Amino acid sequence: MFEQFYGMQNTPFTRDVPTEKLYDSPTMQEVLGKLKYTAERQLFAVLTGDCGTGKTTTIRKFVDRLDASSYQVLYLSDSKLTPRHFYKGLLEQMGSEAKYYRGDAKRQLHREIELMRGIHDIQPVVVVDESHLLDREMLEEVRFLLNFKMDAQSPMALILVGQSELWDRLRLQSYAAIRQRIDIQFKLRHYDRAQVGDYIKSHLEYSGLDQQIFSDSAMDEIHRFSGGAARLINKLCTHCLLYGAQNGFRIIDDHMIKRVIEGDLS
Repeated sequence: MFEQFYGMQNTPFTRDVPTEKLYDSPTMQEVLGKLKYTAERQLFAVLTGDCGTGKTTTIRKFVDRLDASSYQVLYLSDSKLTPRHFYKGLLEQMGSEAKYYRGDAKRQLHREIELMRGIHDIQPVVVVDESHLLDREMLEEVRFLLNFKMDAQSPMALILVGQSELWDRLRLQSYAAIRQRIDIQFKLRHYDRAQVGDYIKSHLEYSGLDQQIFSDSAMDEIHRFSGGAARLINKLCTHCLLYGAQNGFRIIDDHMIKRVIEGDLS
């Protein structure tokens, strides 16, 4: 609806924006570089961030940049993930039916990984999303999984992705054995005011617009409301575009932002 009013070719501020068109902040570039290093060196990494800061989007961008002929990404996202379902999920993505018992499935996974690496020269990259919801048993299993060939090498690149509370848990003394195995840890930050402006401009450029329709004062209000969280920026901007199109406003200013927040998002 608003796309036609504003002369847009694509819809901005949605989850299906192609990864190559997403805003590439300096922090994003740094995180993507570390994730690439994790894949290349088969390391254990933990990526955390507050709700709405773009963790899953970052992983999408990372995966799309990997060479599919050299890496196979195995992705799991299950709040009730158990060790048995962990191995089952990975083996199914590798085209194998998992054995019933955990120990058998674990040995089976190690064999499949050795075949993948030794014969096909493909490095596995395991991504476990929503990892802040994993229980202690599952986190301990991660540590045992990384014990491979008497600790001489890592069987895979493993990336745990979760909200900030994941790292808060791992910092506890009771999780010291797991934490000591982590090679790289990084956290996604909220955008500052300048980055919020760049984010909005980037998404409007993707939509096909070559002019700015959000005033500077509007961007101030968007930053204030969202706290720099990408998900909230998307939500507010979409609501404002709908409101602007319905009421015939070509420019979205701070007064309109406040009206939308009070009317639709409060």
